[in-house]
Amino acid sequence: MSFPKPRALAVLAMSALMAAALPAMAQDEPDRSGGAGAFLEEILVTARKRQESMQDAPLSVSALGSEQINVLQIRDLTNLATALPNVSLDDVGTTRGVANFSIRGLGITASIPSIDPTVGVFVDGVYMGLNNGILFDMFDLESIEVLRGPQGILFGRNVTGGAILLNTKKPGDELEVKLRAAADAGGEGGMSRYLMGSIGGPVSDTFAAKLTAFYNEDDGWFKNQFTGQDHGAITQYIVRPVIVWTPTENLEITARYEYSDIEGDGPSSQSHTNGSGVDGSPVNNNPDSFDFSIDEEGFQTNETNFFWVEIDWRVSETGTITNIFGWRDYAGTALSDIDAQPVPYFHGSFGSNAEQISNELRYNGMIGSRTNLTVGLYYFENDIEYAESRFLLGGQLTQDGGGLYGVETKAAFAAIDYDVSDLLTLTAGLRYTNESKDAQIASLPFNTNDPCNVLEGTCQYDFVDSETWTNVSPKIGATMSISDDTMVYAHWTRGFRSGGYNLRNTSVLPSNPPGPFDEETVDNFEIGWKNNFERGRLNGAVFFNKVQDLQADINFPDPVSGVVQVIKNTADAEIFGVELDGVYSLTDNFVVTGSVGAIDAQYTEVLYDLNGDGVIDEADLALDMKRAPKLTYSAGVNWDVELGSWGYMTARASFAHRDRTAWTEDNRGYVPEQDIVDAGLSFSSNDGRWVFALYGKNLTNEVKWGGDTQLPTMLGPAPLGGTFSPLARGRMIGVEVTLTL
Repeated sequence: MSFPKPRALAVLAMSALMAAALPAMAQDEPDRSGGAGAFLEEILVTARKRQESMQDAPLSVSALGSEQINVLQIRDLTNLATALPNVSLDDVGTTRGVANFSIRGLGITASIPSIDPTVGVFVDGVYMGLNNGILFDMFDLESIEVLRGPQGILFGRNVTGGAILLNTKKPGDELEVKLRAAADAGGEGGMSRYLMGSIGGPVSDTFAAKLTAFYNEDDGWFKNQFTGQDHGAITQYIVRPVIVWTPTENLEITARYEYSDIEGDGPSSQSHTNGSGVDGSPVNNNPDSFDFSIDEEGFQTNETNFFWVEIDWRVSETGTITNIFGWRDYAGTALSDIDAQPVPYFHGSFGSNAEQISNELRYNGMIGSRTNLTVGLYYFENDIEYAESRFLLGGQLTQDGGGLYGVETKAAFAAIDYDVSDLLTLTAGLRYTNESKDAQIASLPFNTNDPCNVLEGTCQYDFVDSETWTNVSPKIGATMSISDDTMVYAHWTRGFRSGGYNLRNTSVLPSNPPGPFDEETVDNFEIGWKNNFERGRLNGAVFFNKVQDLQADINFPDPVSGVVQVIKNTADAEIFGVELDGVYSLTDNFVVTGSVGAIDAQYTEVLYDLNGDGVIDEADLALDMKRAPKLTYSAGVNWDVELGSWGYMTARASFAHRDRTAWTEDNRGYVPEQDIVDAGLSFSSNDGRWVFALYGKNLTNEVKWGGDTQLPTMLGPAPLGGTFSPLARGRMIGVEVTLTL
């Protein structure tokens, strides 16, 4: 069998990693202070609600430490969109900064704020209750942890696919000042400029403080062919102060606050031939290009206030009580060109206000010498206001709606790891969740040419309801230490995705009410292993997911409203998969990385007419599950070269592949295959003060869009067709300078 060169590169990299996992002769560990050495550093994770080495956690987890984040010039999580096995981290694009993540074939495809994610995002232990506004600013992070598979025991709801943990840096033991400036460009539009800085350290024997600031001014990567102007501009301001108080050696209180203000253009909407073979009208673009032509350039604004406090009290030699309180207030508005045409056929405005509070109280410690116990209580409350307006056919037809949404979650959890012997550990866990939701919804078709605004309190609600769900999520497992360097683990665990309501109700059919739809459950059976060896590590897992009552946000074109979205429990499914992830140092200065992920996702029973042909039959059962790429793989090389007394140079290159995936249930909409090539060259001084870097991202200029919404052949009397496909940026080439004092 012959492979394309990129695929061969990934296979060879993983072959080298697996060969290296065999016993090797002992040798002295070289100094890994350079950029390449960052990929070999031990990374501490909190995947089990306690700090431990990534290699000691019997879970499928990929983690990047602060040095790796810096070396790779990661600006937001979408920079990792194709770099991890069986992981897709995308921005939906309808409004920028809305996370549409998928792990192991479980993901969402909508910007509706009442749709719960399959992949939960946590910042320093605080769950982000809204997907909006969380894809900005990766500066000054301690680590990023990507947990694959259901995490329902310790993390609760909406983590059926997995969880992403973002851990920000605390002030260090000494005063440190870090300044960074960067600029990059690559499209037909203008340049993007970054200024980042932090200053922090001890203030007294018991106080430490830190201030982090981030600024980005982007002229817009794209060129709007209708206006001839740059498009995709954005301006971001983010400030994050941190205070750490240690009144005693057993008590630490960390308080953080983050303010962000973001303004920019609307989506760079492309229309191309849709899955029914209908061209966009009057303009139809090549889907393998960044061409687009829109008359409404749109806008978006996001303002976020986020305050969180963590209290860690060591109550014994081995036991700690932790309390994490979080409050987040978000306000956002947007205007988007949904028809993706230089004519005013379908424009949409959106507004969201959301306020959440949460509190987690937990204990972790040893009972005797063999039992590690984690127990806790959790409370979460989220209040959402959502408004949407549609301007159709040049304003001849308008629709307004949205609604109010309240969520209250109460949970208790426990997890026990019992060391049967030095070689065998048994694991058991349980989480009980009680969740209530209430919704007041103004359906858009019921406010046709009768303007109103939910945020201003001028809409009448045609649907009012509330519902409560309870869930018990168990876990049992075992971990065996084959040697000091090798572990094998196996577990069965359950995760669930909360039931709820659709705040964007555009259907008037009694068969498609805005809710309630029921919760989704995923049973995960997994066997994995982790192997450390003299010059690297190799981790892998084989898993089987059984999905019941799969939730889906179903898009279909509509000649009156443009697009209709309904949320249903559509099917049961099974997902089988494997993944490998590793790093190996070929020499003291040459490090290779690699990963492979493969999944086979299939419906086992269909409960809804997925392809819209009027019947539920084998044709529905044969459809591909959306957001479930069959194959992902990556390979990278990182090389340090000594530059004498001044410092060293680091060269890196990586390739990542992700298969084409379905975007809509009927498989007419899709996200194209991705082959992403990144590279970088940096120069670091031996004193650690200066780093000068050149970097390139997506060097082959691969085209990707955040979604592929199918538009109707006719919108009222006007021909439309095509798609609403918000473009993601292509090739970026940049420079970066970092000064550490």
